[in-house]
Amino acid sequence: TPTPVPTQTPTPTPTPIFPLSIEYLRQQDYSGSELVIEQTLAAGSNYDRYYASYYSEGLKQYGLLTVPRGQRPESGWPVVIFNHGYIPPTQYRTTERYVAYVDGFARSGYIVFHPDYRGHDRSEGPASGAYGSPGYVIDVLNAAGALKRYPDADPNRIGMWGHSMGGYITLRAMVVDPDIKAGVIWAGVVGPYPNLFQRPTATPTPEGATPEPTPTGTLSFNRGWRTMLAQVYGTPEDNPEFWAAISSPTYVSDVSGPIQLHHGTADASVPLAASEYLYQAMEEADQAVELYTYPGDDHNLAQSFGLAMQRTIEFFDKYVKGS
Repeated sequence: TPTPVPTQTPTPTPTPIFPLSIEYLRQQDYSGSELVIEQTLAAGSNYDRYYASYYSEGLKQYGLLTVPRGQRPESGWPVVIFNHGYIPPTQYRTTERYVAYVDGFARSGYIVFHPDYRGHDRSEGPASGAYGSPGYVIDVLNAAGALKRYPDADPNRIGMWGHSMGGYITLRAMVVDPDIKAGVIWAGVVGPYPNLFQRPTATPTPEGATPEPTPTGTLSFNRGWRTMLAQVYGTPEDNPEFWAAISSPTYVSDVSGPIQLHHGTADASVPLAASEYLYQAMEEADQAVELYTYPGDDHNLAQSFGLAMQRTIEFFDKYVKGS
């Protein structure tokens, strides 16, 4: 008599997690590679400057590293990871743009690491954009991992700064990496995914009123990824769970530390409503948050740069350097 073969219960195939989702980002390994000095650059007023490299998803990435001079604290120097806004990748150069910003943090006693995202300057990989691909966020999280291993850095005193698209990256990093002590975001793309660049209204636009236009300018390239996501996963109305799963504000209860927001009221690239939305969401989640607005100022806070930098450094001194 043949021996009966036991019937195996089929194992259900798990639904793949979409790479833009926060859950996907949380499942990756950011233990970090070594941060390697590639080139010594001209020194700053009280700090040294280097061109440094690390690895992210097997891709060699580069960035600008500054290290304070003087007696190194026993635990290492506090760190600011500096996430720049959108610059056309073909125009981006590591040591150009944001020079005064980096100098302000470096002179204040912080190691600053300004990562070049993949596809920027000499960083390997395609410049995929931030909103339709997780690549840039993964690069920044791996940069944080590399800084935690850097001998002169204090792995327990790491803050993060971001402007515009870099603010989007900063917020996502802070709901993934619990070791980021505090974040500062200037003119950040920090709204929910269904509409990153304007605040969703609670009620429909009144009949006869003109709906708020999607801002144009440096961030108007968003249409491609939005169309692709809607075609594959459905619109926010058809599939709200998907859009919530890829939106950082959905997870503000998990944000790793206090956040300070800065926004000009005349910003033509990212509406003030984006920062207001995040501020309200964090307040409702009982998270520490500050919001500073600058009447008449633009996307770069050009008129209020000194004041915004002063507030930013004081915030980092309190929540990163003093932690």
